[in-house]
Amino acid sequence: MGSFDNLLLLLDEGVTGLFKQWNIWTSLIVTLFAGFITYQISTRQDPDIHPFLLARQSQASPVRQPKESSVYRPQAAPHGLPLHTGLNVKDPGANKWARGRDGDLRDIWRQTIAGVQEGDDKGAKGRILTVEGTENVKEHDLDALTRQINLIGQHIVGQGGNRVAIYLPNSVELIVTLFACAFYNVTAIILPFNQPDDAVISMLRRSAADTVVTAPGSFPFDIVVKNYPSLRQLVWVVDEGSKHMDWNEVPQGTGSKVNVSTWQDIINDSPVDAGKSLPLLENQPEPQDITIFWQQASGQQEEMVKFTSGNIVSAIAAQLTAIPTARRLGPSDLFLPADSLANSHTLVLTLTALFSNSSVAFNSSAPSAPSLSTILSSPAVSPTVIAATPAALLAIHKEVSVSLNKSTIGKDLHWLLSRSLVETGAFPSTGFLTNYYNQAFRPSFPGGKNLRLVYTAERIGGGTERLNGKQLNDLRLYTGARVVYALTASKVAGAVAQTNVYDYRGAEHFGPPVASVEVVLRDLGEARNSDEKSQGEVVVRGPAVAGKEAALGVAACVRDDHTIALI
Repeated sequence: MGSFDNLLLLLDEGVTGLFKQWNIWTSLIVTLFAGFITYQISTRQDPDIHPFLLARQSQASPVRQPKESSVYRPQAAPHGLPLHTGLNVKDPGANKWARGRDGDLRDIWRQTIAGVQEGDDKGAKGRILTVEGTENVKEHDLDALTRQINLIGQHIVGQGGNRVAIYLPNSVELIVTLFACAFYNVTAIILPFNQPDDAVISMLRRSAADTVVTAPGSFPFDIVVKNYPSLRQLVWVVDEGSKHMDWNEVPQGTGSKVNVSTWQDIINDSPVDAGKSLPLLENQPEPQDITIFWQQASGQQEEMVKFTSGNIVSAIAAQLTAIPTARRLGPSDLFLPADSLANSHTLVLTLTALFSNSSVAFNSSAPSAPSLSTILSSPAVSPTVIAATPAALLAIHKEVSVSLNKSTIGKDLHWLLSRSLVETGAFPSTGFLTNYYNQAFRPSFPGGKNLRLVYTAERIGGGTERLNGKQLNDLRLYTGARVVYALTASKVAGAVAQTNVYDYRGAEHFGPPVASVEVVLRDLGEARNSDEKSQGEVVVRGPAVAGKEAALGVAACVRDDHTIALI
């Protein structure tokens, strides 16, 4: 017999022997194996981002100075190219291919009312909403808000106002006043809301404010006029239920000459056609600074920081490029700032949303909400993007984790999805197990059905509790949204660094620097730099930094993937 015949004989004997020994256990094993292979093939997802892009997230300078690390920049603004300084605003009639202006806050509002200028969404405009309680949502007409910007700005300037303190919760009036200061060349001072009386007076003194825009019941008027004689003008923002009262009187016995008026009277007493057009673009003066008070840990005085308009727009430009194109804010998004607008990071994100023609919803109680479940408790509004405090995220993490750990199936399924998230680098959005987990164990938020992106930030010196990598991945599964974790500091507008929106590896870091700053580490105590390791005090430079350079007073290191981690 030939070799081929021998081969066929062996094959025949093997197949015959296999089926002779076949039984119920063999059938079960083959079925399970085939089912496993089928499930793996049918549910396989490509990573959301190429792993190489996460392996080296920032670029180091080839040369470093003594006692310093290399200078680290994001891939979006590598060495040899300038950091992002502005919004690249194109004026009407300008060359399409020429570089635009950096712009300022006035250009953000002009973009908001003009809508998207090109692309499939051309002409689309975002909406501006106020959430009242859990049931009511009020939409504001953009033309009406433009009129308020003009009338409030004209009134403040007409009464001699030059430095305007805004003491309001997150609200449309806060944003309108900020834009009014920008268009009418007045310095805006944003005070943290709901502060003790002595803290409010201290902030007014240090900022030399002569005008205050605030709400009745939250501002200690009697105490302020007695202890701060420099106050010359007060504008009350009165709610619907208090309009019938007379708010224009100065308390007797104070001897004050404060000019008191209400927001509603300024708007309603003006001619119907007044204030409909914004000031002309030509020959507009340079915008004034914006003063923000950085809240320190409990018991410490707030740090006053003066940001130029250039600092703010540079930070906005960095946020516009920090998120991949497919995930950026657009006209289909609804942004909810659930952290205080007195925080520069939240303010920058809100202005970014407005410039991107996204809808923005203001909820005055959201920053004080104890948990994300409270923030998303209103079915009347369903944001797609939110900016929340770490405390609110940690609270919902604790709530859901305690509930999930009571179920063995839920706990094991969560472990499986978390492991898959880390190893595959793909957000679990489809598949039988994912769908079962979402329906059976994921919390249901009445206002969180459309949530896709969550911003949160560690505030240096702010006394916030830090989130670790496991908690961030847990939150991604609990909310069904991607999470961006930023590092923020008092003298840096927006963020110093923030994690990549597609980074699910579970490591503890803050990602690379954003495109408006560069980071260098200087020797600090035991944290010393060498050719093998970069660690030391974080020093930030760039157009988003007040004074162009700031030492942050905390030690950090640069990991192997060129992300920044605090020590």
